Amino acid sequence: MSTAETRDPGLQPERTRLAWRRTTLASTVAAVLAMKTALHGGVSAVGVVACALCCALWLAFLLLAHRRIRALAADAAPAVLAPRHATAAILCTVAMAACGAALVF
Repeated sequence: MSTAETRDPGLQPERTRLAWRRTTLASTVAAVLAMKTALHGGVSAVGVVACALCCALWLAFLLLAHRRIRALAADAAPAVLAPRHATAAILCTVAMAACGAALVF
């Protein structure tokens, strides 16, 4: 038997589920730091809008990640991530990075 035939298929979904959790934690930290930066000089209309945008992006990513984590934990062989969900997660991440870059500069 080769190693490919004896590999435990249950490990890959577990590693992927943990990766989604780590990414969600990193997204949470990024959102909190972005909001802190936006409100650092005092409350302004631009700061409030930036905070609201960061919160919305964070919540969207959190919902996508939670949905995927539940799917990975539910089945021994989880379904493939839908392209629209993957695209939404990517767009949330890129938009959060753009918000962070705009706040820094």
